[in-house]
Amino acid sequence: MNMNVIRKAVCIFLATLLLAPATTTAEENGEGKILYWVAPMDANYRRDKPGKSPMGMDLVPVYADGEEGDGSSVTIAPEVVQNLGVRTAVAERSRLWRGIDTVGYVDYDESKVSHIHLRTEGWIEDLVVQSEGERVTKGQLLFNLYSPELVNAQEEFVQALKLGNQGLTRASRSRLAALGIPASRISRLEKDRKPSQTIPVYAPQDGVVASLAVRDGMYVKPATRVMSLADLSSVWLLAEIFERQADWVRVGQNAEVSLNFLPGRNWEGTVEYIYPSLDPTTRTLKARLRFANPDEALKPNMYANVKIYGGPKEDVIVIPIEALIRTGREERVVIALGEGRFESRTVSAGIESGEWIEILEGLEPGEDIVVSGQFLIDSEASLKASMRRMTPTDTPE
Repeated sequence: MNMNVIRKAVCIFLATLLLAPATTTAEENGEGKILYWVAPMDANYRRDKPGKSPMGMDLVPVYADGEEGDGSSVTIAPEVVQNLGVRTAVAERSRLWRGIDTVGYVDYDESKVSHIHLRTEGWIEDLVVQSEGERVTKGQLLFNLYSPELVNAQEEFVQALKLGNQGLTRASRSRLAALGIPASRISRLEKDRKPSQTIPVYAPQDGVVASLAVRDGMYVKPATRVMSLADLSSVWLLAEIFERQADWVRVGQNAEVSLNFLPGRNWEGTVEYIYPSLDPTTRTLKARLRFANPDEALKPNMYANVKIYGGPKEDVIVIPIEALIRTGREERVVIALGEGRFESRTVSAGIESGEWIEILEGLEPGEDIVVSGQFLIDSEASLKASMRRMTPTDTPE
């Protein structure tokens, strides 16, 4: 069965239960006239007198309220309004802050990440680092490298020194530097003239081992990333911004971050960079924030809640966000006209901020908006308008 038919039938049934006392009261007071009788579960089954529907249910009266227009209004008795728990709020002009509540994850600060590559091929020996996550300090020995090419280059340098050929010596020295041998190691070789079979490789910075791709005895090439070292004294946080909010975020805006595993603790930072393209899978825009992390409480890949504070939007009409009815095709609100009369009206909504939402078109400041019970009232008003459109009207002769 079509979902729209089911939805309309349920709305008719609920409206019948809740609104029937109101229309009965209206008829008794001479305020309404019965137009026809309709089946609670089938809006197309109508009769001009009381009776039973094909499903055995009592037919429900539909009243004329004497209102003009598109028929999108409904009258409800005061006692039914009270039973429905109808609450209203006033549409007003106000300042709306464009705050972005989203999520993100902690990542390494890529400006503090070092990748260890070799400039020649060879074999790893005496690997000191055994696993990812190990902490290293600048200048610490990571491993030794045995490379026949490095051994040959050292021997050529020593031979050039023995021959006293300045040009050959300079060329041999430059080759050693190009192969990644430190200047201190070259000076030592120049003094003792004893080539080493292995060359030590040291950590270029403090940090932790973010990745480790080798083991003792492995053969490596210049294209091999042996390991990566990351300094966690500062970290990045990559926030996911929804596509509809992409225009709200700017570099330099203040942001606040909290993590579930550390309740009550917040980190304050700023938007440092906005990536130029959206993620094709999540349809979100990434914004990068940087945070100092001296105690290393923020760890890569942690999930975080992010609040980015955008600028204010002045003098806009706002209503509580709970008052807005979204149907998928349009947005509506229910207006309280007074004396039990309500009108369903189509509006155009703008930005959201906390519990408030901007209304671009369809409302004026000072109008009363229903914020509780509006869905049932809107369903009854929509049903009433649909029935009026289906009802044939007399054409003048």
